[in-house]
Amino acid sequence: MATHPLSPSEPLPTAADPGAGSAVAPAFSPLYQQIKALILQSLQAGEWKPGELIPSEMDLAARFRVSQGTVRKAIDELAAENLVMRRQGRGTFVATHAERHVQYRFLRLMPESGDASSEGPAERKIIDCKRLRAPADIARSLALRSGDAVLQVRRVLAFQGTPTILEDLWLPGGPFKGLTAERLADDRGPMYALFEAEFGVRMVRAEEKIRAVAADASAAELLQVPLGEPLLSVERIAFTYNDTPMELRRGLYRTDTHHYKNELS
Repeated sequence: MATHPLSPSEPLPTAADPGAGSAVAPAFSPLYQQIKALILQSLQAGEWKPGELIPSEMDLAARFRVSQGTVRKAIDELAAENLVMRRQGRGTFVATHAERHVQYRFLRLMPESGDASSEGPAERKIIDCKRLRAPADIARSLALRSGDAVLQVRRVLAFQGTPTILEDLWLPGGPFKGLTAERLADDRGPMYALFEAEFGVRMVRAEEKIRAVAADASAAELLQVPLGEPLLSVERIAFTYNDTPMELRRGLYRTDTHHYKNELS
């Protein structure tokens, strides 16, 4: 069961009360980190949905009985992690993959022109969508037990008519019960926005592993490249709140017309 934030009548955990702090943040953590943990709990519990306005800094300060500056510092960190979005004159909103500028936040493949908007949205073709028992390696990546139900999706993304990305996705069966190939094919928006709207799952961060591979027979056929063509293999695990893995995605990328771009800071 999700833990809800403390009400104004409940004291904030302190070093003198370690039991109370164990559910939210270590008692020795800075106060703003404890407030950040409480706000995250509300996000995880669905108190504020993606795209919704969260309470003002003043209201949150009163709720948690801390200074407005402490709340601001907590929200600053959440905004830096793309979990909330500040809008000048309007307030702070729960970040959502439906927002245009974050729709493809985890997609780093760019056309050689460097202007992703010039080629328009990807054309998507669902090759397969089935439920199966998780193999050991998939279960391990998704923090499941071997044999637990997962949904496997294979699709091809094309840009301007050219098949460019072949993806295999694995999703835990429980949270995505009811997701079908037809629903995926009918949806025109970003897949992560669909996950948010219909299944209440928001991907908040991802980890990737990248290496070079040669196209096997299946990849060569689906991507319309010669057998053995060099491809970029990108394996991504996407996490929702509380570092819970919710998707394993293995993609094969053509790089003859595109390149992988990452910004480091």
